Amino acid sequence: MKKFLFGVLAFLFLTLPVFAEEDLAANSKSAILLESSTGKVLFEKNSNERLAPASMTKVMSMLLIMEAIDSGKLSFDDDVVISEAASSMGGSQIFLQTGEKYKVRELLKGIAVASGNDAVVAMAEKVSGSVDQFVMEMNKRAKGLGLTNTHFDNPHGLDSENHYTTARDMSVMALELLKHESILEFTSIYEDYLKKNDGSSIWLVNTNKLVRFYDGVDGLKTGFTTTAGYCITTTAKKNNMRLLSVVMNAETSDLRSKDTTNMLNYGFNSYQLNMILDKEKDLGKIKIEKGKKQEVNIYLENDVTVLSKTGETVGNYDYNIVMDKFSVPLVQNQKVGHVEILDNEGNIIKEENIVIKEDVEKANIFDLFIRTLESLTSGNIF
Repeated sequence: MKKFLFGVLAFLFLTLPVFAEEDLAANSKSAILLESSTGKVLFEKNSNERLAPASMTKVMSMLLIMEAIDSGKLSFDDDVVISEAASSMGGSQIFLQTGEKYKVRELLKGIAVASGNDAVVAMAEKVSGSVDQFVMEMNKRAKGLGLTNTHFDNPHGLDSENHYTTARDMSVMALELLKHESILEFTSIYEDYLKKNDGSSIWLVNTNKLVRFYDGVDGLKTGFTTTAGYCITTTAKKNNMRLLSVVMNAETSDLRSKDTTNMLNYGFNSYQLNMILDKEKDLGKIKIEKGKKQEVNIYLENDVTVLSKTGETVGNYDYNIVMDKFSVPLVQNQKVGHVEILDNEGNIIKEENIVIKEDVEKANIFDLFIRTLESLTSGNIF
């Protein structure tokens, strides 16, 4: 285990306030604001109250779709045939017709931009074979994320007695979705066209007006039903800091935007994100026993950052590199250890994975034979 010294902010995480002095979401029943890389809550209001999420449900639906794409199970260019069940969906829709064929990419755009219930049902059938199976996977994924106040009855968010979540749970789902950065290519679109395979197109306008009217907003999902009221999960990035907010049960779309704007303004004006370790930094080399490559460079999986109040001064902290036990073959971006961030008293305040950036094949008999000969001739074997 290695120990290093580096400059960071001289403050303790635990001293950061969770609540702002004023109600930043006065027009909403429930709300939360957090910084995405640290997960630090900056403001919350009734954040554990179970409420109907309306189309914010599609955050979980998009998460399952993106996981299927990033795992190779699904491709953006795969064809999806629209079923009768999908085309007959009520609520917000993009008027897909039974038997039409679309690319996954186009239907994901229809979900992210126009909140198409018909599009999300079509994608649920594509990913899981049936809507019922997809909903089971939604609830399984929620449980895996530790969300004890969330249950889904459908992939679109139309009101159902047993369909609920909380602002806090919604923020966890949204943070997980943001790990799939390409989703922002869709959620950041304000206006576009959905292309049909026959060459025609459908005009789409984002239900999230903040994408156009608040600098830095690039997602994520709105929602409205009579039961849920006006809801929105929003993310915005400025000065390398990404904030995430959730507003639930506002009376109008303007009021949900007002509360969201209040929270984002507070977060960007009151806090700063400080780089501690850059993921591009070479942390050194590790030896690979029985690998074709005998050593490989290691890096952080993500930047290590620390959140502080605006204007905090800089002090010193340590970090330790802790390696896992592993065996070849290894693949690019495989986790091989972690970094422990330590405060001045030696307490671990944060951890981040260590990965390699190249494949390492297992050495064959000839490789090992040559290696043994080299050791013999250099005298290192004795």
